[in-house]
Amino acid sequence: MGPQLADPAAGAFTTNPQRELPTRRGTELVLLAFAAFIVTVAFVLVEANQDHQLTAAVFWYGLSYLTVFGVAHGAVRRWAPYADPLILPCVALLNGMGLVMIYRIDLASAERAIQNGKAFSPDAPKQILWTVIALALFLAVLIIVKDHRTLTRYGYTAGLIGIIALALPAVLPKSLSEVNGAKVWIKLGFMSIQPGEFAKILLMVFFAAFLVSKRDLFMVAGKKFLGVELPRARDLGPILIAAGACIGVLVFEKDLGTSLLFFGVVLVMLYVATERVIWVVLGVSMFLGGCIIAYNLFTHVQQRVANWMDPLATYDDPGGGYQIAQGLFGLGTGGVGGTGLGAGRPDMVPEASTDFITAAIGEELGFIGLAAILMVYLLLAMRGMRSALAVRDTFGKLLGGGLSFAIVMQIFVVVGGVTKLIPMTGITAPFLSRGGSSLLANYVLVALLLRISDAARRPAARPKPQQPQAPLAEAHTVMVERPK
Repeated sequence: MGPQLADPAAGAFTTNPQRELPTRRGTELVLLAFAAFIVTVAFVLVEANQDHQLTAAVFWYGLSYLTVFGVAHGAVRRWAPYADPLILPCVALLNGMGLVMIYRIDLASAERAIQNGKAFSPDAPKQILWTVIALALFLAVLIIVKDHRTLTRYGYTAGLIGIIALALPAVLPKSLSEVNGAKVWIKLGFMSIQPGEFAKILLMVFFAAFLVSKRDLFMVAGKKFLGVELPRARDLGPILIAAGACIGVLVFEKDLGTSLLFFGVVLVMLYVATERVIWVVLGVSMFLGGCIIAYNLFTHVQQRVANWMDPLATYDDPGGGYQIAQGLFGLGTGGVGGTGLGAGRPDMVPEASTDFITAAIGEELGFIGLAAILMVYLLLAMRGMRSALAVRDTFGKLLGGGLSFAIVMQIFVVVGGVTKLIPMTGITAPFLSRGGSSLLANYVLVALLLRISDAARRPAARPKPQQPQAPLAEAHTVMVERPK
C-alpha cells in the first residue's frame, strides 16, 4: 500500500486549488459613479427650478463629492478589499442627497435674508468640510482597526467613556450645553459637539464585549409566570442600568431621541445574544414605566406629548407644535410626486436642514422620493446585518447587528417624529442632516461595518499541505540507546 495524505483537504488543494473570491471593488466603483451622477443631476435641477444659471458652485460641489468618495473607495480597496460593495455607495448617495437639500435650503434662506436686509452664511460649504473631516476619520478607523476583534480588549474602557460622554452635557451649565431646549451639546466657543453621537458607538462596543463574556448568565431561566420563564433577578443588572441611563437622558437632557435609540439598540443586542423575547418585553415595560413617571413629573415631557397629540392646538405656544405642523403641511404639499427639486418652500419649516430634512425631501420629491431614500437606508442596514450574520465570531455578530440596527432605529425615530407617528425627538437623519457630530460618528460606524464585512467575506486561510507519511506498519524500526 502506497503512502497516503494525512489531510484530505490538503490533497484537494494540490489537485484542485481554491478559486479566489472576487473582491467586488469594481462594482463598488460603478455604483459610486452612479451615485455621483444622481447627485449632480439633482444639483442641476435645483439650479434650474430656482431660475438660476448653472454656476461654478454646482461643479465645485460635484468635484468635491467625487474627490472625497474616490479617496474613500481607494482606502477600502487598500485596507478592506473584501468589504461589502454596496455599503459605501449607499452612504455616498445619502450624503450627496443631503448636501443637495442643504444647498437648496441655502438658496431659499439667502433670498429671504436679502429681502429682510440681513446677512446670510451658507451651510453647504460647512457640510462639505465636515464630510471631508468625517472621511478622514473614516480612513483612520480603517487603518487603525485592522481586526474588529481587538476592540474586545477595550470593552469596559469604551463603556466607561461612553457613559461619561452621555452624561456630561447634563451636568454642564445651560450656557455650555443647551440648544433649542435640549442639553445634548458641549459648546467649545468656535464649535459645538454632540457627545451622545459617539457615546452610542462606544456603548455598543461595550455591550457586545460584555454579552460575549457573560452570555451564559442571560441564558439561565428563573421562575415561571403564566408559562413564561422569567430571568433571574440577579441577572437584571445590565438592563436596569441601561433603562436608568435612558430615563436619565430623557429627564435631565430633554432628549427623547437619544434615549429611545440607545435603549432600543441595547434590547436588540440582548435579544440577538440570548434569543429570548422576554428580555425585550421586560425592557420595553421598564422604559414605558419610566416614561409615564417622567411625563407626570416634568413639564417639558408633557409639552412634547401635547405637541404630538395635536400640534395645531399648540401652534402659537412657545415651544409648541409650530414646527411639526409646518413639516406636515410640507409633506401634504409634496403629495405623491413632490413639487420638484427647487420648486417647494422647505425654508418655511424651522430647522429644515437638520431635524426636519426628511420633511423637506418629502415636499420636493414627494412620497416616492422619500420612500426611495428610506429604501436606501434599509438596503444599507440589511447589508450590514448580512455581514453580521456571516462573520465567524460572536463579538462581530453582536457588534455588526447593533451598528446596523442603530441606523434603522435612528431613521425610524427621525421620520416617526416628523410624520407625528411618535413624539418629536430632535435627533438628525444619518448622513442627510446638516451637522458635524452626526457625520463624524456615523462615518466611524460605517468604517466598523466595513471592517466586519471584510472579515465576513474574506476567504479562510488555506490549510498548509503536509508531507506524506508512510503507514505505521511499513515504518522502519529504529534502535534507541538507553541513556546512561
